[in-house]
Amino acid sequence: MRLLLAILTLGAMYSPPLIAQTRYSAPIQVGDPLPAPPPRPAEGQRVYPINLATAMHLAGVRPIDVQLASKQVEVGLAQYEKSKAVWLPTVHVGGDYFHHEGSVQNFEGVILRANRTSAMVGAGANLSVSVSDSIFAPLAAKQDLKAREAIARAFGNDVALAIAEAYFAVQQARGEYAGALTIVAETEELVRKTELLAEGLAPPVEATRARVELARRKQAAATAKARWRNASAELARLLRLDPAVIIEPTEPPALTVPLIDSKYTVDDLVVQALLNRPELEAHRAVVKANLERLRQEKLRPLIPSLLVRSVSTNPSGTLGFGTFGGGAGNRLGNYSSRFDYDAQLVWEFRNLGFGNRANILERKAELDSATLELYRLQDRIASEVVKAFADANAAAERLKEAGPALLEAADSYKKNVAGLSQTRRVGNFLTLIVRPAEAVAAVQALAQANDDYMAAVADYNRAQFRLYRAIGYAPQPLVEILPSR
Repeated sequence: MRLLLAILTLGAMYSPPLIAQTRYSAPIQVGDPLPAPPPRPAEGQRVYPINLATAMHLAGVRPIDVQLASKQVEVGLAQYEKSKAVWLPTVHVGGDYFHHEGSVQNFEGVILRANRTSAMVGAGANLSVSVSDSIFAPLAAKQDLKAREAIARAFGNDVALAIAEAYFAVQQARGEYAGALTIVAETEELVRKTELLAEGLAPPVEATRARVELARRKQAAATAKARWRNASAELARLLRLDPAVIIEPTEPPALTVPLIDSKYTVDDLVVQALLNRPELEAHRAVVKANLERLRQEKLRPLIPSLLVRSVSTNPSGTLGFGTFGGGAGNRLGNYSSRFDYDAQLVWEFRNLGFGNRANILERKAELDSATLELYRLQDRIASEVVKAFADANAAAERLKEAGPALLEAADSYKKNVAGLSQTRRVGNFLTLIVRPAEAVAAVQALAQANDDYMAAVADYNRAQFRLYRAIGYAPQPLVEILPSR
């Protein structure tokens, strides 16, 4: 029981913020080593410019999953309001007409012939309520509502993470495409210089090799362009935008978004996740709801039920007071007021008490199951945080290596291209300082370094958002602190 109480009170503890001083940073400006015009969609293609802050704002209002979750909260609220009204009677208003012809038996058992008619116009207030239900049902319904609200927040977090990942996929593909276009232009220059080399400095096969590499670079650019279109379509689907538009982020592709302060250890983050994750809050509410239902069944046979019924007409439980009249045959008359009510206070022992005992065992099993499910969820969330933390650290290490590598690859390419126009004498022969094959290899290294860097930036941003979601923070508040430019 102590462990159960600890679980139920865990969510109320204070949790300090772990968010880093969120900012955009650019450790490497790809535009410096790879100057290139921004890639433009085909003529006639509509462009939808958007930034990360806007995408996060739309994540909270546009996706259908978010709207469905909000409707489930409305259902829970209606059920909670309904549970609080069980003390209130049900009112019937209307009229009753009764006619009898033929035999009827009196109290002594004698069969009589009777022909009579009656009518009544009035109302009745009827109540049938178990006191234990009226006490504990609202408490359980309140916890169900809290669970639905927490689940809705969890849905929102998951949807926002999906949108952030899709946004960074667009950023990555657009950055790869921009770099690919630049490399195509540089390779075209390499082909031109190789073809102009003096006879004897390079065999014709070198120009062929350069042209083949140019074809490969053009294919890579076409593939990157297709990835941009595909990633754009996925982001448009999640944000419920026009699927035909091309989404173009307004931020440079090389910018990173650090969210979690690096001073925190994985143990710190696991604790925060156990405090903040809405899924755990939802399951704690489910445990509390099952606990209230268990108390309800335990007290049901000890607390009476209240029955208040209108009995002026048959069947009972409809009209209880109003104007009543009648007479022999089909005659109606002698109208006057009538008031008939029956009130009972009864204790109910279902199936001689065995039914009550079975209900208690059922509720206890449900409580134990909900508690075990909570334990399992805690283990899963702790594992998620550890994995997300490892991914974030690995992405940060990759980013540190990928940035300088891109700069060195760009510098190496420039030097190799410059070396194509420089010669030196070796004995009686004039040779190139840099052979065309080496320049082609430098192009390949530059293309790979650009893709590696774009992937490292995107993976870093995705890992930050995954870790941010793993510890239970909602991405929507980031709208207030993310740059809007």
